[in-house]
Amino acid sequence: MNSPIILASASRIRADLLRNAGVNFRAVPARIDEEELRHALEAEGAGAHDLADALAEAKARKISGKFPDSLVIGCDQVLAFRGETVAKSETKEEAIALLKRLRGQAHQLLSAAVVYHQGEAQWRHVGVVRMHMRDFSDEYLHDYIERNWNSIREAVGCYKLEEEGVRLFREVNGDYFSVLGLPLLPLLDFLAVRGVIES
Repeated sequence: MNSPIILASASRIRADLLRNAGVNFRAVPARIDEEELRHALEAEGAGAHDLADALAEAKARKISGKFPDSLVIGCDQVLAFRGETVAKSETKEEAIALLKRLRGQAHQLLSAAVVYHQGEAQWRHVGVVRMHMRDFSDEYLHDYIERNWNSIREAVGCYKLEEEGVRLFREVNGDYFSVLGLPLLPLLDFLAVRGVIES
């Protein structure tokens, strides 16, 4: 199978991960109402795993409808803490409040990827990583937010492990690429098995 690959995401880090792995693709961001879909799924009792998977699938399905002959990769990431999912922070104040809740505690970061072709799901995976934050000071937290706000404002947990956000943690158990937003190794394995990339 030799189908062109489309990444249904505007994420720079996801694009960098694929590009650095030698995968030829183009990015076509999927525009969906994530908030509305999230609320609908949560109202139906969907947990973090199903929520991440459904959001990733919605993006892949939308772009696949426009490019049915392409292999479309949809992605999403969800943070789960004490039985609830956490939305992105809109302001610095919300970010500070969130990180104070997570401080000294463990949470889960779930990164989903769904691949569509010809309008149907061909493969799906949800990587789950356990993240344990250290007990950082209020002073460091405020300085961290001020220094990094432009970079972290779109990150679900207000941190990027590949940047200064790594200093917020004392332990990370799971796949590093999933923390960055893409379960890269399982995805590459699927693409190799399908003959989309050389193996």
